[in-house]
Amino acid sequence: MEQTLLALLPEERPVYEGEDPSWAKISLSQNGDRAEAVTQMSYRGETGRGECTRNLAGTDYEKEGQRRRLLQMSFFKAARQAAHIDPPWGSLTGVRPDKVAVDALDRGETPEEARRTLEEDYFVSPRRARLAAETASVTRRVREDLRPGDIALYVGIPFCPSRCAYCSFVSSSVEKSFHLVEPYLAALNAEIASAGKLCRELGLRVRAFYMGGGTPTTLTAEQMDQLLTGLTDSFDFAACGEYTVEAGRPDTVTPSKLQVLKRHGITRVSVNPQTMEDRVLEAIGRRHTASQILSAMEQAAAAGFEHINMDLIAGLPEDDPEGFRRSLDTCLQLGADNITVHTLSLKKGSRITLEGLHIPSAEAVGEMLDYADPILRAAGYGPYYLYRQKYMSGSFENVGWCKPGSENLYNIYIMSELCSILSCGASGSTKMVGGLGRISRVFNLKYPAEYTARPGKILENQAAFAAFYQRLGNGPSSSAFGSEEFGN
Repeated sequence: MEQTLLALLPEERPVYEGEDPSWAKISLSQNGDRAEAVTQMSYRGETGRGECTRNLAGTDYEKEGQRRRLLQMSFFKAARQAAHIDPPWGSLTGVRPDKVAVDALDRGETPEEARRTLEEDYFVSPRRARLAAETASVTRRVREDLRPGDIALYVGIPFCPSRCAYCSFVSSSVEKSFHLVEPYLAALNAEIASAGKLCRELGLRVRAFYMGGGTPTTLTAEQMDQLLTGLTDSFDFAACGEYTVEAGRPDTVTPSKLQVLKRHGITRVSVNPQTMEDRVLEAIGRRHTASQILSAMEQAAAAGFEHINMDLIAGLPEDDPEGFRRSLDTCLQLGADNITVHTLSLKKGSRITLEGLHIPSAEAVGEMLDYADPILRAAGYGPYYLYRQKYMSGSFENVGWCKPGSENLYNIYIMSELCSILSCGASGSTKMVGGLGRISRVFNLKYPAEYTARPGKILENQAAFAAFYQRLGNGPSSSAFGSEEFGN
C-alpha cells in the first residue's frame, strides 16, 4: 500500500502515527477463496471509497499476487474519487510497468490487445499503454535468444569527478579519495579472477558485459587497460554480444582512454550529459560545460565505436521545457543511436532532497516527456526498455530509445529480469533469476574502503551464487536449467 500511495500521489509521504486530515483506511477480508479489499479515504476535504472482490485461484504464490492486486485497485479507486487523480500509469505500481503487457503477450494476446488490457483493466493512459506494449514485444524477442546458463556481467567503478545533485549512488569523488583507487582496483581484480573461475566451473556464458559506476573513465588509461586485460584473462567472452563502458562524464573522456576501450573490443560507450544547458549543469554540480559534451561525442565518434548512448533527465533543477527541448534536439543532431530519457527521481540521499533545491513542476516534466516521445519516433527511434522508480516527478517513467538493431541488451536483461546478473565491485548487487518470477540477491559492501578491507564478503557472495546454480541442478548442463524452475 505504501508503494501504491507513492506511485499515485508522488508528492505525498506516508504518515503512520498521529492525526492527519488526509487518511486512508484499508481492509482485506477473505471467506474461502472469495477475497474483498476496501479502501476508505479522506484527502484534502474530499472523500472516496474503493471496493474490489474476486475469487482467488492458482498456487499460494499466485493467490498472494491476486490479493495484492485487490488492495492496489481498491486504493486506486478511492484515490481517484478523493484526490481527482488520473495518473499516467493508472493503477500500476512497481519498477516494471510493462510486465502486464509481457504477461498478456505470453498468454497469446496481440500487442493491440495488450494495450487495451492496460487501458481498460489498469486505467493506463493510451500513450503509456503503447510504450509498455512496445517494450514488452522487445523483451519477448530478446528473451527468445537466451539459453540456460546465460548471464550478464557487471563491473562497478564507484568513483566520480564530483557528486551530482540528483545522485544517491555510492560513489566517491576522486579528488577526495584518490588514495583508494589503486587498492580498490587490486581488490576488484582479485574478485574478477575468482568470479571468472566460478563461471567456468559452472559452465555459465556471459552474454552482455557492462561497466558502470560512478564513472569508469575516471580511471587512467593505464588503469583501464590493466582492468580490461584482467577481465579478458578471467572470463570467456565467446558468447558475449556487447561490451559497454560508461564514459558518462565528458570531463573524464580522452582519446587515449577511448583507444584503450576500442583496443579491448568495447562496442558501446555511454556519454551521459543529462542536460545540454550550462546553467543546469552548474545547478546539478557538474564541472564541465555543454561544449565539453560536444567534444567527448566527437572523440567517441572518431574512435569508431559501434554504438554510442546518451542519457537525459527530465526535471533537473533550473531546467524548463524549452531547455529540455534544446538538449534533446542537440543529442539527436550528435547522432547517438541510443538515447535514454529519464524522469528525475528524488532520492533520499541526494543533494536535491537534502538541500531542498528547486525543481520543475510535474506539469513541466510532463511537457518535456510529451515533446520527447513524438520527436524521437519521428527521428527513427523506438522504445526498447522501460522502468519506474520511487519518488519520480509526476509519477512518470524512464524510457530507453534506440535506432533499430542498436538495443543495449544489458539494460533489457536487468530491467526485465531475463537472466542472472553477476556483479563485481563495491556496491554491486548480484541478481539471481530463478523460475516463476523468483529473484534472489546478494550485495557487495557499499564503500570502496569497506570493499577493499573485507575480501571475505566477496567470497561469501560468490558461494551464494554458486549454491543458487547448484540447487537448480548441479550446473547448467542439468535439465533443471531448461525447466520451469529456471524460468527461461
